[in-house]
Amino acid sequence: MQDYKREFIQFMVDSHVLKFGDFTLKSGRKSPFFMNAGAYVTGEQLLMLGRYYAQAIHDNFGDDFDIVFGPAYKGIPLSVVTAVAYHELYGKEIRYCSDRKEAKDHGADKGQLLGAELKDGDRVVIVEDVTTSGKSIDETYPKLKAAADVDVKGLIVSLNRMEVGKGGKVCAQQEIQEKYGFPVTSIVSMAEVVEELEGSVITPELKAAIDAYYEKYGAKE
Repeated sequence: MQDYKREFIQFMVDSHVLKFGDFTLKSGRKSPFFMNAGAYVTGEQLLMLGRYYAQAIHDNFGDDFDIVFGPAYKGIPLSVVTAVAYHELYGKEIRYCSDRKEAKDHGADKGQLLGAELKDGDRVVIVEDVTTSGKSIDETYPKLKAAADVDVKGLIVSLNRMEVGKGGKVCAQQEIQEKYGFPVTSIVSMAEVVEELEGSVITPELKAAIDAYYEKYGAKE
């Protein structure tokens, strides 16, 4: 595992973004872990977050892209800090773009999107916090393609929960990849989190709870 992945796992724990305990998810599933990217609230945390996303994009997709796109709402700051960090780390000027939940119908920047104007041929990397069902991409991908004939190079999220998606067989990341035809990856997977934290944050009792959860909801890939 690369060093930045190990650092990112500890960063999520230290920032109280990744928590362990008893949680009821939006899906209704009872989970022994929970991730909330909304807990990144300080300047230092956001700076570090952007750097981790930039490193993961560089490793997985290279530099051949023009736009980093973040679906509203949590994706908006993600796209901004990632564009800043990419310039800092790799010297490449990346534009950011995000969508609005509702189109703006007044002012100079009216429309469905904010940030950089999308143009035909733009190469786009989408950033999200976590993908559980793929609903966000189902909503935002049509907006991207309606705005311009862009080439989506891939989607990257913080954490691959490694759970079955809507189809009930493979994880949501793979479902999206198969549906839209672009690669989907994460900075880290839950398997890497367990590997890194087992014996410290993850006690034997917690490990047993995580194993039981994946026995029930884990994707068979």
